Amino acid sequence: MKRILFIGSGDIALRCARQLESRYRLYGLLRSAQRGDQLRQSNITPVAGDLDQYDSLQRLGGLANYVIHLAPPPPQGNVDHRTRNLLQALSKRGSLPQGVIYISTSGVYGDCRGEHVDETRTPAPSTPRAKRRLDAEIRLRDWAKRQKIPLVILRVPGIYAADRLPLQRLQAGTPALNDEDDGYTNHIHADDLARAIIHALRQLNGIRIYNVVDDSRMKMSEYFDLVADAVGLPRPPRIARSEAEGRISPAMLSFMDESRRLANLRLHKELGLRLHYPTVGAALAGLKPANAR
Repeated sequence: MKRILFIGSGDIALRCARQLESRYRLYGLLRSAQRGDQLRQSNITPVAGDLDQYDSLQRLGGLANYVIHLAPPPPQGNVDHRTRNLLQALSKRGSLPQGVIYISTSGVYGDCRGEHVDETRTPAPSTPRAKRRLDAEIRLRDWAKRQKIPLVILRVPGIYAADRLPLQRLQAGTPALNDEDDGYTNHIHADDLARAIIHALRQLNGIRIYNVVDDSRMKMSEYFDLVADAVGLPRPPRIARSEAEGRISPAMLSFMDESRRLANLRLHKELGLRLHYPTVGAALAGLKPANAR
């Protein structure tokens, strides 16, 4: 039985595990032993290690046939030293993985002023977190080329699910931007992201990038309205961008300052993924106001 190593053993890894546990032996890098039982319940064997501490990663070399890298970059700087530590560890012991999947962010494209964006667009990240993601992409691509290992990079926008909705924001009455100041946003349901990872695992060949995004085309305020309506909360009030300082968090404002409409033709045609939730509206249709509690 072939082996898969999850780097980052959170929600998406657990969703993947449900579909992989019967065909693969699963391992998950875990920094804290507190979540070990949760991983074992999903048939993932915990492997102790911290991406910030290279010496703790010595067991990773030769451990798995495939690596699914879901871990976030460090919280500061423009460089992802965590991915660098991981690649160094994977290169030890002379037994390299047969393929790697990296979950990146659509933020690497930067602000595209609402334009349609496919995978051929040159990245132009404007935030430190997106620059760290691009650094990881570059390091992974250079390493994969050098080692002749297949690599898939999945560029992912906002992930949502019934338990991953902006309810606290809506309950607090945090405002959203007026339509004229608002930008386009992109989404993917957590289950469809997990399925995209599994489709990519089946088609590892060379180095390829995919936008993992649903078919929705909406602005951010529209998204908040959809969620509010679905769970029975008031829609957020609208304000101008000039009024947003101090009323909307800097982190959220950084997302609002970027606008793009991601293309997903490769996702459909090359990976052959048929989305379970093709639009946000379709996914939210089954929710009830009780979800707001």
